[in-house]
Amino acid sequence: MKTIVVGAGISGLSTAWQLAKKGVEVFLLEQGPIPNPLSASGDQHRIIRRAYGGKSGYQRRMSDAFDAWDELWGDLGERHLVETGFLLLSQKAGDEADEYRQGLIDGGFALEDMSPQETADRFAFVDPSALRWGAYSPEGGVLLSLKIAAGIKAWLIAKGADVRENCRVASVDASSGSVTLESGDVLSADRVVVTAGAWVLKLFPDLSDELTTYRTAVAYLTPPPDLLGAWKNGPAILDVGGEVDGYVLPPVAGTGLKVGSGLTKYVSADPEADREPKDGEGLTIRNYFSPPFARIEEYQVERVATCAYTFTKDQHFLVRECGKTVVVSACSGHGYKFGAVVGRRIAGGILDGDLEAARIWIEARD
Repeated sequence: MKTIVVGAGISGLSTAWQLAKKGVEVFLLEQGPIPNPLSASGDQHRIIRRAYGGKSGYQRRMSDAFDAWDELWGDLGERHLVETGFLLLSQKAGDEADEYRQGLIDGGFALEDMSPQETADRFAFVDPSALRWGAYSPEGGVLLSLKIAAGIKAWLIAKGADVRENCRVASVDASSGSVTLESGDVLSADRVVVTAGAWVLKLFPDLSDELTTYRTAVAYLTPPPDLLGAWKNGPAILDVGGEVDGYVLPPVAGTGLKVGSGLTKYVSADPEADREPKDGEGLTIRNYFSPPFARIEEYQVERVATCAYTFTKDQHFLVRECGKTVVVSACSGHGYKFGAVVGRRIAGGILDGDLEAARIWIEARD
């Protein structure tokens, strides 16, 4: 069997890994370098955690996700996961941290609950006067996405896969399984898997009824010197409570202190447009985090990174099969942590002829 994978974000890399591992001839096409800094998978690090609040289907699938990552570490010979655990901070009743905590309790997963002062005593960057409570889970942490992409690319090349960087696809003939490159060359395969992230609507505009593309941004901060140690030894923060939909990744294994907020997200039809940071954007993002962090004015903005995602209306993943082609959209803000298992499920569905089962699992609506 010959398979073309279009897009080398984490879903595409993982699909190619699983197919090549099972002896399939794989062509992996990426419009930029691998890792691509413009892709949703191209940032320094990403959170992995079990908590999902109202999306209990994804919470229940996290055990399979952790297992798929362990399989990948075994093949790469390196473990690109820093197990920091994760922290929830609640500022008011009914905020998203409350929902995440209740979801974990309902699922029977252990949490260490802390008072505001206990939270601040343990994590010196927190302002206890802003909190209702803190809750910590030792499971999960930070995936080193740049190292993961480089590692899978090297593994694929060593296995004989045809990995083509800076190779932009102009169109896909879904029914015939052929791909036309911008160069005019045409490649054909038994199966085509499109994991093009925010670029999927450029190749399949008919999916615009189901998918919307958004532009967002994150800021990398330099904390005050006396708090740097607390951050380097700190957890990933899944939610800071309140209304900012804020999350934080600690500066571990050579990465920076990253903060992001759902308030930065807006619709952008072209994933390549508006990718330069706006004037003052980093300070705006930084300031969303006071509260719950103390002394936010002392944090310096090191840089701002922009990103484009696609979302379904209910923020689930999407799998669609048409002819010889499978379109996979799992690049929403919570998609990276499922990358390895999405690749496992798509490859399995192709090889055993049951992509419908893969779709049901990946979309996680049960």
